[in-house]
Amino acid sequence: MRFMHLMRPLSRLFRPEPPSPPTLDDRITALDSGSPELIIATTLGDGEEALRAAAVRKLQDGEILRKLAGLSDDTSPSPASLERIAQERVAQLIDAGTIDFTGLRASRNTSALLSVAGLCSNPAYLSQALASIDDPQRVAEIVRGGSSSRIRQLAAQSIEDPVELRQLLKQVRDKDKSVYKIIKQKCDALRAEEQRTAQIESDVIALCVSLERHSHRVYDALYATSLKLFDEQWRTLEGQAAPEIKDRALLAIDRCREVIAGHSRRLAEQAAQESQQAARQAAREEAVARAEVEAQRRTEDAALALAEAAKVREAEEKVRAERLAVEALALRQIGGLMAKANSALRDGNTGQASGLRRAIEEKLPTVPVVPAYLASKVQQLDVRLNELKEWKDYAVAPKRAELIEEMEALIGSSEEPKALADRIKQLQEDWKTISKGIVSDSEADWQRFHQASVTAYQPCREYFEAQAKLRQKNLENRKGVLERLRAFETAQSGERPDWRSVVVVLREAPQEWRRYSPVDRAAGLAVQEEFDASIGRLQARLDAWYAQNAADKKSLIERAQHLRTKEDSRETVDAVKRLQLQWKEVGAVRRDQEQQLWNEFREQCDAVYQKRQQAYAEYTAGLEANKGRAVALCEEAEQAAALSGPALLEGAAKIPEWRSAFETLGEMPRTDQRGLHDRFERALSLCQATVSQQRAREKEQSFTNLLEAAGRIQAYGWAVTQDGASSDREALKQAAETFIASVHHWPKGGAQALKEAWVKADAAAELDMAAHETALRMLCIRSEILTDLPTPPEDQALRRDYQVQRLVQRMGERSEASADELDALALEWIRVGPISAATHQSLLGRFLRCR
Repeated sequence: MRFMHLMRPLSRLFRPEPPSPPTLDDRITALDSGSPELIIATTLGDGEEALRAAAVRKLQDGEILRKLAGLSDDTSPSPASLERIAQERVAQLIDAGTIDFTGLRASRNTSALLSVAGLCSNPAYLSQALASIDDPQRVAEIVRGGSSSRIRQLAAQSIEDPVELRQLLKQVRDKDKSVYKIIKQKCDALRAEEQRTAQIESDVIALCVSLERHSHRVYDALYATSLKLFDEQWRTLEGQAAPEIKDRALLAIDRCREVIAGHSRRLAEQAAQESQQAARQAAREEAVARAEVEAQRRTEDAALALAEAAKVREAEEKVRAERLAVEALALRQIGGLMAKANSALRDGNTGQASGLRRAIEEKLPTVPVVPAYLASKVQQLDVRLNELKEWKDYAVAPKRAELIEEMEALIGSSEEPKALADRIKQLQEDWKTISKGIVSDSEADWQRFHQASVTAYQPCREYFEAQAKLRQKNLENRKGVLERLRAFETAQSGERPDWRSVVVVLREAPQEWRRYSPVDRAAGLAVQEEFDASIGRLQARLDAWYAQNAADKKSLIERAQHLRTKEDSRETVDAVKRLQLQWKEVGAVRRDQEQQLWNEFREQCDAVYQKRQQAYAEYTAGLEANKGRAVALCEEAEQAAALSGPALLEGAAKIPEWRSAFETLGEMPRTDQRGLHDRFERALSLCQATVSQQRAREKEQSFTNLLEAAGRIQAYGWAVTQDGASSDREALKQAAETFIASVHHWPKGGAQALKEAWVKADAAAELDMAAHETALRMLCIRSEILTDLPTPPEDQALRRDYQVQRLVQRMGERSEASADELDALALEWIRVGPISAATHQSLLGRFLRCR
């Protein structure tokens, strides 16, 4: 036993060692056979990151995997390494067909969606992900800081906004060469398109100016041909012209056609004049013959007219005799009617006399002129008739009959019963009035009047009986309202009454009470007093509740006023918000106090928010100031674009200064920033385009003046060649010199070319006219080749010879036509000596068609 204490330590020494814990590799291997719950628990646990990453690679599709990949609506962050591994796992499941990529496009985390799409084997997913982004600013951010070069390139390819492209070009210049190359190509394409558009606008304006100048020329042999050439050029450019330029060009074409039409009208008028002279001669001869026939016809017509006049006079005499007979008969009839009327008046029969008087009035219009004696008798008859009528008006009998008729007329009347009763009473009073002091035994009239009044009053009797029943019914209804009011008062007598219902009852109960009116005054007096007492008790309780609420709100106002003195703005703002919540929980107060208390409370709260509002106001003021400066720059550029001449060029010189000032502006209101930027760019583009157009017009005008001066010198030279009269030659020379002196600006080399043209014009008699014509034809052919226009058949041989010569010299290399080459050909044209005017105009038309 004494060795037992030695054996226990030895047994512990030779006891088998406990198993060692599994290593990281063992735990990772165990995940292959682990359940989905084990994998999810390992993923969400706090173990080693390598173990969690291995668990993520084995997750199936679900909310956990999408949350780790950043694709769910849960915005809680995940470790960056696990998020990347989760995105790779989602990409594997998409490639395996387990997850539909279309369902992920609704995710709001576009960065995670792009990362997953970039990890998928199908490159189309990345394009779909980018297409689902509607925010241009977000696409621009991806271009600047996308997770991979491929994503940045695809994002750059999807941007089409010129303003955004120019901004990105500066931002990615030294960051991503491939992205910079894509954006640079897009910007170059936009710039090329703008230049092409500007060139087309310049060509359209130049053609419009040529049409306007042509519309003011005097018609000549080449006028219609030149218009046809201009019209063909306009048809090719009309679709690309601005509306105002199109209107100018169409107006100029119409004026040109009007010039041609005017020339045609003048020719037609000349032919018409000649035709009219011949017609007038024939008309004079025909007029002589017609005059002889007309004289004979007049003689015959005069004889017929005399016979017809005799017949007319005979008929008029017969009509006059018949009219006099009718008038005599009408006078006799009127006399008979007047005798009968006077007899009726003597008998006191005014009705018969009035009828006869109306018959007399009907007969009087048949007499054109009433004799004086007859008019006097008619007047006397009217006086006697009126006197008799006035006398009868004073008689009582007609008045009684009138009252009876009026009373009988009220039987079945649709008048209101009260008004009808008043009317019946008034008629009865009138009967009494006319019956005073008159002795009459007309009992039948009285019985008739009395019976009519009783019958007419029957609806009034029924109406007043109905009114009595209505008053009794209203009294019963008021008693019902009182009973309901008492029941409501009893129900709300507890400690927590429904104050909203109390307010409604106090408002609606009196309204309903007033609807049940009228009632009998004596019977309704007691009910009215009980109703007023019940309403008074409810109103007193409501006023007490209003007073308590007003005290609570005043307490909140005092607490808010105390918060104004605190310096910690954050704690103060939070406290004010809590007070505002408490304010909402406090009940209502009287209407006359509600607004006043709220204004006081809001004043204290607004004072706390003042600092925040002041800072925001300063920030907003800065945005508006920058906006104002941007608007001023836009307006300055727009005003410059509306100028012309030297003022336009002076304004355009400030474009770099304006652009630099605009780019240095600070932040502007987001809603206005893009619009102001676009407006500024449009103003600069418009200013540059206007400058280009003005220079094109000035250049075109200078060459037009140059060709016009050359044409005048050519006319003078041709006159010298033809040895015309010295006065004619001097007049042509003076006209050319006057025109040249009126022009202040010539194209480069134009003045020297005109001097050479003068030398050849003065020596035109000794020059070869055929060589001059050939030289001009060759210039036309060279212009037509440069501009790819056809050459007339008569000069096809010259064109082929020139092309062969040019092919040998330049080995078939083709060059595009340029304005400089055409200008050089124009200077050569001026230096060529004179030819006949008709040939010169024809060749000049061909030459101008190429410009």
